[in-house]
Amino acid sequence: MTHDVPAAERLPLRERKKLRTRSALIDTALALFTERGFDRVTLDELCEAVEISKRTFFRNFAGKEQVASAPLESMWNGLRDDVEHLPLGHAPLLDVLQAALLSALARMDDGDGVWVRRVRLSQRLAERTPSVAGHGWQYCDRTSAAVEEILRRRLDLAPDDPRPRLALEMVVSAFHAALRTWT
Repeated sequence: MTHDVPAAERLPLRERKKLRTRSALIDTALALFTERGFDRVTLDELCEAVEISKRTFFRNFAGKEQVASAPLESMWNGLRDDVEHLPLGHAPLLDVLQAALLSALARMDDGDGVWVRRVRLSQRLAERTPSVAGHGWQYCDRTSAAVEEILRRRLDLAPDDPRPRLALEMVVSAFHAALRTWT
């Protein structure tokens, strides 16, 4: 039955290859950055280690900072996409956003700890690499703005209504506090 087969295995071969390449890029980048330091790994070296072209790299990531931040970005991208379909108006917005975040986190559980390991490496790297930390904050700001806009549209709220931003900031802040404690 298809429901017993992981979603990635139900994808066409081309899509599965893209996912494997992306995964290899993330794992290799995090390993090299951790071992040698972010600034001591060139894009050429990373591409050579994964046996891909720079063109293939840039089809997956905008730069080294993004590949280093990929684990958490994938979770936040999932949350952002989920907001389009959340059941709004039946419970406090904060509760709905918290449940959505927990759902996005649960989807990251691959059963073998790969995502967890990647997040830890990524966070440690961000702690000692200003450009990676800066990328993470810019990404967070852009994603929060996108989620806020979706919430405003779906709830038919005025642009100056602070409630979506406040609820979102509380969820994001709680997540970051938990992440700092966890990593």
